[in-house]
Parts: sequence; C-alpha cells; structure tokens
Amino acid sequence: MKNLFAVSDLHVQYPENRRIAEELQPESDDDWLLVAGDVGEMTADIVDTMKILRDRFGTVVWAPGNHELWTPPGDPVQLRGEARYLYLVDVMRDMGVLTPEDPYPLWDGPTGPVAVAPLFVLYDYTFRPPGTRTKEEALNAAYQAGVVCSDEYLLHSDPYPSRDAWCRARLEYTRGRLDAIDPALPTILVNHFPLVREPTRILRYPEFAQWCGTEETADWHVRYRAVSVIYGHLHIPRTIECDGVPHREVSLGYPREWRRRPAPPQGLARIVPASVMESSA
Repeated sequence: MKNLFAVSDLHVQYPENRRIAEELQPESDDDWLLVAGDVGEMTADIVDTMKILRDRFGTVVWAPGNHELWTPPGDPVQLRGEARYLYLVDVMRDMGVLTPEDPYPLWDGPTGPVAVAPLFVLYDYTFRPPGTRTKEEALNAAYQAGVVCSDEYLLHSDPYPSRDAWCRARLEYTRGRLDAIDPALPTILVNHFPLVREPTRILRYPEFAQWCGTEETADWHVRYRAVSVIYGHLHIPRTIECDGVPHREVSLGYPREWRRRPAPPQGLARIVPASVMESSA
C-alpha cells in the first residue's frame, strides 16, 4: 500500500536543513508527499528542492507558505504578491507538482478514497493578542513588543490593498472549491497556517499569532469532513485534536530550533487519517 507523508518549513537556505531535505526518501515509488509550505525563500532554492522531491515521490502536493511568497531583494524573480504566487503555481505544474489551483487528487486510503486539498488562504490578523480588539491595536502591540513578522516588509499583497484583503479573496475562492467536493468524500486539508487558533496558544510571544491564520477557517475541519489537517508555520511539531480530528504540524523549522530538541529532526511525518486509526482500534 502506498504511504502518505508530509513535511513543511524545510527552510533550505540553511545548509543543515538543505542536507535533511536532500535526504528525504519514500518507502515506495508510489508514496505521496504533502509539502505544507516554506520550502525556502529564493526562487531557485524552492524550485531545486521541489524537483528533487518530485523525482522521488509518486505524487507531490504543495501548499505555499509565507516565505515562498516573499520578494527578497536578492532574488532574480522580483514578482510581488499574487503574481509571485501564480508564477510559483506555474513552476510547480511544469514539474508535475499539484497546487491549490489544481483539481483535488484522491488518495486511495485503507478505508477508501480521500480528497487531498492543498489550501492557500493566508491570514487576516484575527488571531489577536489578549487585550486587543482590532487589527490596528494588535499590530501596535506587536511593534511595542518588538515582535513583528518579516511579512510586513517582504510579503506584498499586490494587487490587493492589504494581506487581509487578499486573505478574504482566497477564503471566498477556497470555500467554493471545497464546497464542490463530493459530500460523500472525507478530506485531508493541507495548509501552511493552522486552520484553528489552538496551536498558537503556546507561542512564547502571543503577539505573533496574528500572522498565523484566520478565525474564518475554525470550523473547516468539521464542515469539510476532514480526517486529518496538516499544517506548519509555527515550528512546533506536534499533534492536537479538535472535534476528534488530528491537526498535525509537520514542520522542520530552523536549525537553532531543532538542535535544542531532545530527539533529532523527524524528517517525514507519516500521516494516518483519523478514520484509519478508528478502524484499527
């Protein structure tokens, strides 16, 4: 039986992480790999790493992270905002990687087919820190605390007036696509940012949560019959359950982070949908 693996936040600009990414291997030629964003920042790094993974795995599914959408000053590709995202979509398609703009593929799981849905919905500053009621108050608290995401300088929203406006457009588009999935099919939802706020509760700096998702997706794991939710971004690999659905962070993170952990980096995470665990219990 083919396996379903996932990984995110490879950040291959770090040599130690690049080595880990280059050593990722399937167990069979038919195995699937879900990549939940932040492969890298420079276009060449993103493309080179995804080519390696695509050559090894039977099916590769990609959802973008915020770092892929940055426009770093030294990157020869200086596209911004939506144009950069669509450029990366075209690059992924050319190499045979599935994106949030493609038909959702069906993974033939042990208990039947599952629709695998890579998502790109960004964030809208609604994961606000305690004591703040508006986006402006939340941002002011972050600047006062010195905890400001680099997206504010490198992730442009063109042609939308703001990142939260782009998020609203992506939410509307993505809801339409998810609503069109056969209601008899369970799903695996793959997004760079957590779909629920719970994983952000343990952040050392609560001000950072506003760059980590949107409250608009809080019920998607129920509404769209998810058997697993895959995410990254926080660099805190773990699994939590919401309404009986496992939400699993599969990030590698920065070397300074994973070096402090008692166990070595996990590499690939084997994804076992909730329905499979229930049927074997």
